[in-house]
Amino acid sequence: VQLQASGGGSVQAGDSLRLSCIGSGRWFGSYGVGWFRQAPGKDREFLAAIKWSGDSPLYADSVKDCFTISRDNAKNAVFLQMNSLKPEDTAVYYCAAPETTNTYYTSWRWYRYWGKGTLVTVSS
Repeated sequence: VQLQASGGGSVQAGDSLRLSCIGSGRWFGSYGVGWFRQAPGKDREFLAAIKWSGDSPLYADSVKDCFTISRDNAKNAVFLQMNSLKPEDTAVYYCAAPETTNTYYTSWRWYRYWGKGTLVTVSS
């Protein structure tokens, strides 16, 4: 499984962005996918995860009111809609998939396949 995140950019506080994670491989639709971010000098942070079926998403408390994860298996894509962005949301954002299908987790340690990140910069 190969993943590529995109959609980052420089925005103002209060703006929205939609990140995309495109996966390759015929079995991508069988994998859960998680979104994480890492700001300079900080640990990798879980944001959201979604099952292969698209139901029962998981969210970090810090983003659950402003971020929404979704997926379109027909397009091998998982999305992260981010609203009401704040300067503290500035980070490199990554999508990842676990080693086994039909699983999803909140801890980055359980994810094996990582895409190159996309930078989100939010200015005040």
